[in-house]
Amino acid sequence: MGKEYPDFSVARLGDCRIPSPVTDVSFVMDDEHVLYHSHVERIREFLDAGKEPPQMELAGPRAEIFFEPSGLRCGIVTCGGICPGINDVIRSIVLSLRYHYGVGKVFGFRFGYEGLVPKYGHEPFELTPESVKGIHQIGGSILASSRGAQDIAEMVDTLERMRIGILFTIGGDGTLRGSHAIAEEVKGRGLKISVIGIPKTIDNDISYVQETFGFETAVTETRTSLYSAHVEATGARNGVGLVKLMGRHSGFIAAYATLANSEVNFCLVPEVPFTLAGFLRGLEERLKKKGHALVVVAEGAGQELMEETHVCDASGNVRLGDVGVFLRDRIGEHFKKTGTEMNLKYIDPSYTIRSMPATARDSAFCLLLGQYAVHAGMSGRTDMIVSVWRGEFTHVPILAAVSRRKQVNPGGWLWCAVLSSTGQPAMM
Repeated sequence: MGKEYPDFSVARLGDCRIPSPVTDVSFVMDDEHVLYHSHVERIREFLDAGKEPPQMELAGPRAEIFFEPSGLRCGIVTCGGICPGINDVIRSIVLSLRYHYGVGKVFGFRFGYEGLVPKYGHEPFELTPESVKGIHQIGGSILASSRGAQDIAEMVDTLERMRIGILFTIGGDGTLRGSHAIAEEVKGRGLKISVIGIPKTIDNDISYVQETFGFETAVTETRTSLYSAHVEATGARNGVGLVKLMGRHSGFIAAYATLANSEVNFCLVPEVPFTLAGFLRGLEERLKKKGHALVVVAEGAGQELMEETHVCDASGNVRLGDVGVFLRDRIGEHFKKTGTEMNLKYIDPSYTIRSMPATARDSAFCLLLGQYAVHAGMSGRTDMIVSVWRGEFTHVPILAAVSRRKQVNPGGWLWCAVLSSTGQPAMM
């Protein structure tokens, strides 16, 4: 029990006194929770110490709700980079508000948090079941997006002026931090506005979230690039296929893509440091034995091998060095010095992958996330995200979700499976 756990209790705007109009469902009781741990031994440690094991509030429709649906006005905003499934979530929220609860007004704020600040001139527009018809079949976001912080007071002014009761924010770590700041400003003003986040990060790196939407689609879409790189590598003497995938700080896409495409011989992720000499030595040995190699590298891997850029994007993220180009050039230089023929093909499919529509399973996942977000907002919960944990949909406070970044555990089962699949050295 040495590890400290965050407070998983979720904030509420007040008591729920209005009978829910939702029919033909099993309502969830407020005292229903999902255990954080799944192993009996870990749970027993808490019970033996006389403590409650860490647990998350179970998501779902409540028999009584906080907001009166008929006069409620809601807003949706999408921030950060695009990702498969955003339109699916937007559509699900709109349809659930209208058909489950009878909410008449839903507004889309354009270009991220800029849409909540009047000086940018992005007029919000009404979202209806008709306007979101078919959007789940296309990639991107019909609301468009942007990066960067905006004035919190101005954004809350807009929500107050438009009489928005629930704001749904779809975005990653920076978006969620902004959502928490909005919820705090709302609380400070004594307003009854719920802020509900739907975590969006293709890298799958939000804490206390088993999987984020778009991640499965991203892994699925890597197969074309990895297949092509493998074919190119096996079709030339000492052929090397090098594919760079998304993953700034967490290598989940690279790791799962490696398992899904068992031809991969080297998987490089941010969580497992390597030296250039060690990697090149391993690559050279592979080519001597097999005559070809397929390398997958996450965009955040090997940053310590390159010069720091010290340049940040609008969200405050340090711009990474291009590890794909770096490795492409270093591999070429190395084999040229040794006088060994080597044929390398470099592929970066990042923008192709993130702009794709969601796969069938991901699309269904997005539908459920949107519905559970609506149920949470209508019950007056706020400053939280909708998560999935141990196969159950849950509520997680935003502060817990952004408290640390979820990463691949170098000593865990996933990385052990990668090493077993690739045959690469555990240390390079």
